[in-house]
Amino acid sequence: MPIALFALTLSAFAIGTTEFVTVGLVPTISNDLNISVPSTGLLVTMYAFGVAIGAPILTALTSKYNKKYILICAMVIFSLGHIVAALAPNFTTLLIARIVTGLTHGLFFSIGATIATSLVPKEKEASAIAVMFGGLTVAMVTGVPLGTFIGQNFGWRDTFGLISILGAIAFIGMAFLIPKEVKTVAPANFFHQLKILGNPKLFIAYLITIFGFGGAFIAFTFLVPILQDITKFSPSIISIILLVFGLSTVIGNFIGGKLADVFGVNKVLFGAYFCLSVVLLSFSFFVENQYITIAILVLWGIFAFGSSPALQANVVKLAKINEPHAVDVASGFNISAFNVGIALFSFLGGSIVTHMGLAQTILFSSGVVFSSLFLIWLGYTVNNKVVV
Repeated sequence: MPIALFALTLSAFAIGTTEFVTVGLVPTISNDLNISVPSTGLLVTMYAFGVAIGAPILTALTSKYNKKYILICAMVIFSLGHIVAALAPNFTTLLIARIVTGLTHGLFFSIGATIATSLVPKEKEASAIAVMFGGLTVAMVTGVPLGTFIGQNFGWRDTFGLISILGAIAFIGMAFLIPKEVKTVAPANFFHQLKILGNPKLFIAYLITIFGFGGAFIAFTFLVPILQDITKFSPSIISIILLVFGLSTVIGNFIGGKLADVFGVNKVLFGAYFCLSVVLLSFSFFVENQYITIAILVLWGIFAFGSSPALQANVVKLAKINEPHAVDVASGFNISAFNVGIALFSFLGGSIVTHMGLAQTILFSSGVVFSSLFLIWLGYTVNNKVVV
């Protein structure tokens, strides 16, 4: 794999840390700012909302400019946004800072995915995306547990300050390692790019991302409160559990990328989401058992994040065939789909917590993920073959 891919991985690490560390900080921020847990969950929802907007729209608006410089500018704004978050005097300012950094997240991954695939032969595209997405999963292993530990012991502001430093290191790495010019197809005009949502093959692929990946966030957004209040883990043990969960996401990410190259994305997605729905259903029954919970979280991480490179590779390949002049934006719409799912289902999770309790989020997650199996079958039918 070209060294430029690891520059993208470095940036993805910083972004992955901030995206998921908030899940671990929900109780800490809730107590410090004196707001409810469901309200604090909006930090996850609105960040995802920013990504969902930033991915397709900002990608389309910047498609004519040098992609390397766009990525660097995105990471500069990302770092500045986290400085604002660290110094935020109130919850509203913190929420706005999260939306702004979410915008840069969406722009980065939509462009980064197409750059990653352009740097390798066609038969290694899913693996290249897996390398880039590996930054997200490595963040789950190191950045998220460390950020959660810092937030719990020194304050959540210090966590956001650390992420701003990671962002600075990331844009310096991209400046030195990513080629100035990347081979991509000349972009179509803005409005033509936005019309790709009318392509049924791509639209179904986006729905699979929303329901398959996003559905688990009904429960994942409130995982730490679940582990504290229902499973009865102490905060110090939860940091270790998040580390174990992060390790499982790394394993899942790279296995998923390899399997997608060998067997095709459709088989990988169907298998991953079937298994994930069963794992979540089991969790709803064994949530009070600490030992079984740890085993379930390992499987959760493997199956949930094993799907990520397959989801993105699916869209990039479909776009190259059906919308070759809007591949960046097609990729951006899938980054948007990831986060539409996160925003939609984390918000739903907050409503479930308010009206039904924490434990019910797990059962709802299982049901939504299971529903994605129908969409995968529908995508197979529309394409009249395995989607590869």
